[in-house]
Amino acid sequence: MDTDRPAAADPLDSEVEFLTPELRSDLLERWNEPQRRYHNETHLRAVLRAVDALEADGEAFDGTAVRLAAWFHTAVFDPTESENNDKSAAFTEKALDPAAPVDEVARLVRLMGGHRVEAGDLNGAVLSDADLAVLGSDPETYDTYTHDVRHEFAHVPGERFVAGRIASLEGLLERKSVFRTRAGRDAWEKQAHANLNRELGLLRAGIAEGEDAG
Repeated sequence: MDTDRPAAADPLDSEVEFLTPELRSDLLERWNEPQRRYHNETHLRAVLRAVDALEADGEAFDGTAVRLAAWFHTAVFDPTESENNDKSAAFTEKALDPAAPVDEVARLVRLMGGHRVEAGDLNGAVLSDADLAVLGSDPETYDTYTHDVRHEFAHVPGERFVAGRIASLEGLLERKSVFRTRAGRDAWEKQAHANLNRELGLLRAGIAEGEDAG
């Protein structure tokens, strides 16, 4: 674990082993590209803060690998493409110092494509929970998240977007729990279910209204 990492008011300023100033600058440029509305610097900051919160609450994991993976997990992002995580992992493998835990960081980056975390994968569980922590945020923050996601995928026709979104929400709610870590469940599970069910109800109501109008 990266227990000696100096604290910083902004997690984007926190020192992470192998994250050189040049690499940090390059990644921040990527996170601030114009096509990003949700997957931007604000999201990166939130993920890093969630990693810190999970660590502070006693979760054990490789802090260096997980934080590097947070920085890289959508280093390549085109909302019209479906291979962003694979491309981000490939970029990770080229950009990171070979002395870094490159294979593990790239694995974690790929894992975020579907959040399919196997039992016993502590690093994957922490990164997945940190990435999904927005689901357990207050309703206003959650609504901003859903608005920003829709903006990023504005090229997707409304009916197709709603169908995909409903499937995604139902998949999350069908899990035994949204979050994989004990700390994540304690902090975010209850509010996540409230947010997900509320959005799901609104989406279904919108479909029903459309059918009635037709």
